[in-house]
Amino acid sequence: MTTTTLAALVPVLPFLGAVAGLLLGRTAPGFVRPLAVLPTLTSLVLATLVAARQGGGRAVDAATQLTPTGSVPIELALHIDGFAALVAVLVPLVATCVQIYSTGYLRDDPRYASYAALVSLFTSAMLLVVYSGDLMVLLVGWEIMGICSYFLVGHYWETPEARAASLKAFLVTKLGDVPFLIGLFALATAAGSFRITTILGTVANGGLDHPTLIALLLLAGVAGKSAQFPLHTWLPDAMAGPTPVSALIHAATMVAAGVYFVARLLPVFEASRAAMVVLALMAAVTMIGSGLAALAQDDIKRVLAYSTIGQLGYMTGALAVGDRGAAVFHLLSHGAFKALLFLAAGALIHASGTNSLAAMSRMGHLRDRVPDAYWTMTVALLALAAIPPFSGFFSKESVLGAAEHAALGHTEHAPGIAGWTILVAGLLAAVLTAAYATRLWLLAFRGHGPDAPDHGRQPLSMTIVLWVLAVPSLALGAFTYGSLPGWFDSRALTPALTTSVLGTGVALVGGLVTYAAWRHTTANAARAPLGAVAAHPEGDAGQVEAEAIAAHRPAYGDVAAAPDPADPGRLLLGPLFRPAADGFHLDALYTALFVRPVLAGARLVRFLDREVVETYVRGAGAVPRLLGAAVRRAQTGNVQTYVSALLAGTVVLAVAVLLVATGA
Repeated sequence: MTTTTLAALVPVLPFLGAVAGLLLGRTAPGFVRPLAVLPTLTSLVLATLVAARQGGGRAVDAATQLTPTGSVPIELALHIDGFAALVAVLVPLVATCVQIYSTGYLRDDPRYASYAALVSLFTSAMLLVVYSGDLMVLLVGWEIMGICSYFLVGHYWETPEARAASLKAFLVTKLGDVPFLIGLFALATAAGSFRITTILGTVANGGLDHPTLIALLLLAGVAGKSAQFPLHTWLPDAMAGPTPVSALIHAATMVAAGVYFVARLLPVFEASRAAMVVLALMAAVTMIGSGLAALAQDDIKRVLAYSTIGQLGYMTGALAVGDRGAAVFHLLSHGAFKALLFLAAGALIHASGTNSLAAMSRMGHLRDRVPDAYWTMTVALLALAAIPPFSGFFSKESVLGAAEHAALGHTEHAPGIAGWTILVAGLLAAVLTAAYATRLWLLAFRGHGPDAPDHGRQPLSMTIVLWVLAVPSLALGAFTYGSLPGWFDSRALTPALTTSVLGTGVALVGGLVTYAAWRHTTANAARAPLGAVAAHPEGDAGQVEAEAIAAHRPAYGDVAAAPDPADPGRLLLGPLFRPAADGFHLDALYTALFVRPVLAGARLVRFLDREVVETYVRGAGAVPRLLGAAVRRAQTGNVQTYVSALLAGTVVLAVAVLLVATGA
């Protein structure tokens, strides 16, 4: 079987699994779980074979034209280089882990069949984006992911939080997709094709008109899809969906799509130095702002959501300094440890029985009760904080090294100001990352929450997945650095001494300062009972989460509810804590600037329609209505009345004729 045939099957198999799962969900529920796991697992095996055959060498290209368009052709094309081959392994790996984990986490969920089918469709759409060599076909996968996220985030649609979060995710990402679509058309018009290879050839020959405008239009879609400032506000609220969905969205599918797209078309952005500066500023604000917000969240999933936003900022920062190898390297390592973090968080939610979704202030004494989650989450947090030798150290160091390289003027396409911006912001974000990672670990495993009832051992499907993902979280960085250097067609990813020392040093400082703040607040805070905890029977973890969301717990809305007196974030942030906990009031700002004016405009249109337009319509119909009423009154049905009227009319006509004749 050829490489192109294998590659074509990689996105097709999860799609077929999704269709079969939807069709058989009610008639043959026993097939739902195999149809959720096996197609995705087979897709992982095939993607690994494709990567082995591609080998990081020359790109594999194949194309066949779809129906003629009469202008710019659209082709069903594959373009598999080293980046695509590696990312295509990550996507089904995480998706398979999520599907296996979900068989235990959502085992009693009545809508599991549709959930599993949507996860498979989500996976298929992302694989289409990864392998596609034509931008219009890529756009199909791009938009399918958007609608899948809408349904999956709103899985618990009975709750207002889930409904609002799904709608917000859909609308914010679509807001970015409008200029993104315009940018795609402008790019294809300039190149005369939607083929990625043709577009890159046009850019290399200097044939791209208005590169700054095109790049900025495309960046709007990237900011929405990859949750970058200022279109990042949907991602923390998307935590209203089931935890495995969060793992999939954050680690391997939707939010990675924007970064991957820029990496795929990086020469288009490099053609405009202004666009590279804008990309650098967007990444810097995202990294620092999300780090501060993560340090103030009480919900463990919102901490991880802001963490994802910040780590995506590192990836866009690497792209802003012209190093897509570092960006994709961090995308791969982040996919492993962030999936592990979310799935481990799901295990904590189930084990803690907090009945407050995932409030860390109400967690406690979990280390001995969930040792698998404890050890694997510790590994993932160390990777997140970029502590050597964990995977995050190597990939984050590659980003900082690329920024240093650009700051010293050693990069042709990236302005020096972009390099300095990413280097400084990256080091500040490293401090914040280590701080909120340490805070999460302390509050979740050494907190002083109430002793919740023990729900027994967790399903084996959940535990196994945690340890599977712990392996790449620990070793992926060193393995990639040692075995896959040729897959990244950029500068060497060897850790540099300066940025390695600086990055590790500031991370250690952030962690130690947070630990000292926690010790201080623990020693001095007055102990207060946190209230009784409702017990949940052993069983479906997803049901625990759904009930918690439905109960309007503090994690969704009231950030100041039930504060933990031993929270080091309050001491570290001081007066910034409340604004940071509320996302620096960006939602309120957007509501004032956009939502309220749109609602006011809608009310005005409604008023004009009802009071003005309908008034004219009613007036135009009044005269015919009156004439009709008059004619209707004349139709009495009495023959004598009709004969009398006829005779009267005859007399009137006769008199009129006589008068006319006499006058003549």
